This record gives sequence, C-alpha cells and structure tokens, in this order.
Amino acid sequence: MTPSLQHWRTHNRFELLVDSREFFPAMLTAIEAAQHTIYFEQYLVTSGVVLNEFITTLLASAASGVRIHLLFDDYGAKGISEHDRKRLRDAGIHLEFYNPFKWSQLYRSMRRDHRKLLIVDNQIAFVGGACISDEYRIEDPPLHSWHDTVVKIEGEVVNDWQQSFLAMWEKAVRNKLQDDKPANAVTENQPGRIALANGPGKNQILRHAIAQIKKSRKIIWIATPYFVITLKMRHALKRAARHGVDVRLLLPGDITDQPWITHAARRYYARLLKNNVRIYEYQPRFIHAKLIICDEWVSIGSSNLDRWNHFWSLDANQEIWHSDFADQVRGLFEQDFAQSQLIDADAWRQRPRRQRLNEWISSYKIRLIQWLTNLATWIKKKAD
Repeated sequence: MTPSLQHWRTHNRFELLVDSREFFPAMLTAIEAAQHTIYFEQYLVTSGVVLNEFITTLLASAASGVRIHLLFDDYGAKGISEHDRKRLRDAGIHLEFYNPFKWSQLYRSMRRDHRKLLIVDNQIAFVGGACISDEYRIEDPPLHSWHDTVVKIEGEVVNDWQQSFLAMWEKAVRNKLQDDKPANAVTENQPGRIALANGPGKNQILRHAIAQIKKSRKIIWIATPYFVITLKMRHALKRAARHGVDVRLLLPGDITDQPWITHAARRYYARLLKNNVRIYEYQPRFIHAKLIICDEWVSIGSSNLDRWNHFWSLDANQEIWHSDFADQVRGLFEQDFAQSQLIDADAWRQRPRRQRLNEWISSYKIRLIQWLTNLATWIKKKAD
C-alpha cells in the first residue's frame, strides 16, 4: 500500500548525524541489533573498507535469522566486486539491482535509484545523502573524506519509509514483501513527512522546497554539492533575498568530485549576488550534504535539487518541522559557514577571464545535456 504523503506524522524522534564518524557507527549498531528485517536501499556502493564493515555486520545478522533485502542501483553499484556479491548471496541475503543498465535501452537506463535509505525492524530508519563507499572514511587530515549528513528516525513516519521501500522493491523486483510490525510509538512530538521524487511532474521534494522558500520570513539556507538548480527555484531564492530573508548557499569550493559542475554552478553567482543572496564555498573538503532549512522547516535526504536529479533520479528526503531540530541544523550550517569562503560580489566581478571561460563552457555542457534530454523525451513520446 502506498503511504499517504499529504499528512505530517506527529510523534517522531529525529537525530542529526554529521559525517561518517557519526552515521556509519549508528547504522551498523542498528543492523547488529536487528531482530526481524533489514531493508537497505542505496545508489553508490563500492567495494572497500566501508562496504566490508557493512557486509560483515549484515552477515552476522543474517546468521541470526534476520531477513535482509538490499536494493542497490545497478549503475551506482558497478563497483561492488563479484566476491562481495557472492558473500552476500551465499548468506541468504536478498541482493537485487534497480534498473540494470543497457546501452540498447539507453533512455530507460537513464532512470536511476538515487535514494539512500536503511530501515531496521520498521523501528529505526536512516535517510540522508551518504553512500557506502571509501570516500567517506575519516582519516587525519580528513581532506579526502566527504562531508555529509544523515538523519536517524524513530516513530510514526518510519511506517511511511517502510511502505516506500516495499513499493520500490515490488517495482524493481516484481516481488511483493510482507509488512513488518508497525513502528513503536515515541513520546516526542517532532512532526515529520517523507517527500519523494519520481521524475518530472512527480517531484515532491522540489515542490515542497519551493513552497517553503516562498513562505519563509527569516532564513533560507541550502547546502548542495551540485548547484545546477531549476530556473523556478533560482527565481524564488532571489525574490526571498530581495524581500529581506537571509538567503545563503553552501556549495563546494575547489575540492569537488565533479569540477565541471562546480564551474557551471558559478555561472549563476553574479545574478544571485546582485539580489542579496550570500554564497559560501566550503573549503576543508568536498561537501556532499543535501540539506535545506527554511525558518523551522528542514529537508534532508538524497536530492541534490539539480536538473539531472529532477529529471532522471528517484530521490527521498525527510522533512522535519520542529524548532529544536532546526536549531541543530542552523548550528551545523554556522560551523560550515565559518570554514567557507564568502564570495564577495565586487571581487567576483573581477575574476580572471580563464575562470569565466571555464564557467561558460561548463554551463553550455549542462544546457546541451538538457537539450538532448528534452529531445530524447520528445522522441520517446512520439514513439509511444
């Protein structure tokens, strides 16, 4: 049964987990304590130290009789070795891959499962932007470790996350799983709602974000690794800033996994700065967090809010409306702003011509991809 996504669930407990020192141990502890079921959905999964930790813990849970279902995106999980796949399957763990990539079916193969979701016994859920990959290992100095966030969830809304996973599993595998027992009640009163993105016209995450941006009266702070957002959202941000709302963007600096996308994003800076939007480029390492706060409303999950995600990716975010949680998120943003370079509008206008050229070339790559996407969609509709 598809969960009702129109209503907020009132009785929940949310915990913000920052970086792999916090979220990986919490996830592994929940897996170790599992009694009945583990549902795990991921985009980027690669063999290495991190995946080995998860496999070792999953194998122990499987040996104790826990039913485990793993749904990984076929393209994102290309880096899982045959040895690791065999370890999982030999233990009786159900390992499936979403939408196997085929060059002969390129259009269909572009749709990817970008969600990051772990549900244990339908009592605890983890939602965020973190992947199962060695890019997240914290070393000293942590220069190459990705900066990310995950929210740990308990309470009524976990039921909705379980239903969302079961629906995705049935769609991908053509096999229906049985519901686990309902989530335990919690005494905390932290309203939450899940938001999903399932392609053009079905993007609740973007729609809800724009609606909150328009309602905000104090702050709109956004962290995203790939700032190639829609025109509608850019206009909403500029309007809010012009009306006195504190609008800030936390984006990657020169440390990024996709330099050309960072260059393309910088093409938007001039007009945003002109309209009082403040832009910070995070300096210590690559920021992969996907986080939005509008006054006391927070959205955290897998959505980058970029055009590619909007069109092709399946995404999942947790929305939270609670002052205490919003305070935690503001505190994290303030820490990150303190470690970022604030872009000065006057200095930006004086940036070198070579940098401007890189921005121009990269932005037109984005436009070309968008044009080809629109063309492919038109051809597909005609063929159908």
